[in-house]
Amino acid sequence: MTEVQKLATFSSSRKFSDLSKEAIRELKIRVLDSIGCAIGALEGAPVRRIKDQIEDFGGNPLATMIGGNKTAPDRASFYNSALIRYLDYNDSYLAKGETCHPSDTIGSILAAGQYADISGKQFLTAVAIAYQVQCRLSDVAPVRHKGFDHTVQGAYGTAAGVSYALGLSPEKTANAIAIAGTAYNALRVTRTGNLSNWKGLAFPSTAWTATHAAFLAMRGITGPEEVFEGNKGFKDSIAGDFSIDWSAEDLERVRKTIIKKYNAEIHSQSTLEGVIELRNKYAFNPDDIASITLHTFDVAYHIIGGGEEGSKKNIRTKEEADHSLPYMIAAAILDGNVLPAQYKPERILKEDIQTLLKKVQVFEKKEYSDKFPDQEACDVTIIFKDGKTLHIDKVDYEGFHTRPASWGFICEKFNNLSKDFTDQELRNKIITVVQNLEDHSINDLMNLLSQVIPVAI
Repeated sequence: MTEVQKLATFSSSRKFSDLSKEAIRELKIRVLDSIGCAIGALEGAPVRRIKDQIEDFGGNPLATMIGGNKTAPDRASFYNSALIRYLDYNDSYLAKGETCHPSDTIGSILAAGQYADISGKQFLTAVAIAYQVQCRLSDVAPVRHKGFDHTVQGAYGTAAGVSYALGLSPEKTANAIAIAGTAYNALRVTRTGNLSNWKGLAFPSTAWTATHAAFLAMRGITGPEEVFEGNKGFKDSIAGDFSIDWSAEDLERVRKTIIKKYNAEIHSQSTLEGVIELRNKYAFNPDDIASITLHTFDVAYHIIGGGEEGSKKNIRTKEEADHSLPYMIAAAILDGNVLPAQYKPERILKEDIQTLLKKVQVFEKKEYSDKFPDQEACDVTIIFKDGKTLHIDKVDYEGFHTRPASWGFICEKFNNLSKDFTDQELRNKIITVVQNLEDHSINDLMNLLSQVIPVAI
């Protein structure tokens, strides 16, 4: 068997009974978290433009777009994935050489699951498969250092999860994964320098095309059977040699993924919790700050701290702000939180935050880098103009896998994100269905999500 056939055999043979109670709980938390992020993003300008294009082009109304209307499943996958991703508030997985957002696959599985009219049990199993595939490939086959984006591994995960939702045979699943893995290898330039809308749309695009690949495979289109090990395949061209014994894999990797407490890039979470703890404890005046020094791990430094992916002090847009440690630290000090409101254009360009972010200096500390990804270790020192100093050390935050998010935590986050677009009755219904998803169909959930509308803009 080729490696993609082994992966397809693994994914197509999974059952709901393979999931532990802990994994089921974590999957439900991530589904509700993703839905909250999606609803909270309904008024995002890029998302509205995507919706305009879908409505202009049309599509057979087989799958629900969150917030009403239906379209073709692959287009619903793109739109709903864009909603989940736009705020950059959904979950993450930390591998030593790669960071990804496994919930980016959920929009596709919702669309395929509604098309196939699957049960909640089948849906949760499909999501667990997508998580397992994407996260394990991120563990053993990171591509960031080669100049490729984390969406690369997501193509395999999405295709595997969607294929399961569609009930494809192992042979057709292998074709779907092979097509997606061959065709959708994105460049890391998406996340370097001055960031664009594509930062939040790169994975939705991958999700869209990987879903399309699964539907093509469903109808008999074949893909390169040696996508992993073949001449000019994934190993040869991008990742280098690696191995995964898919026959020995489980569906528990979701338990190692982490939830965002703040609407900020994942590697900033422990830093922001520490800064807010200092702010709340000492109630200082931000105008009195002379400098702020952060020591953090290498990945945070390079991606959002001003390292190899470019300066993070020229901040003009949401995409730049939510990938800038100096901006996010300044927002946390000035506003006491980092939420969608901190990325409104008028907040980003205000003089107080632009002045304070320039006082932030970020440095890598090898001791912290060595502890990553088991910890998000960092330390923050604030020096005031009168010489007074405040300091805090952190190793994790609420939502990290060492301090998992509770159901109450995620319900509060969901309610806060969706309150402008739903009434409490609808929010309660969505929460109840997700909490008891094994007793519902995906159509039950999508019918509720079709009722989401802007009620207080």
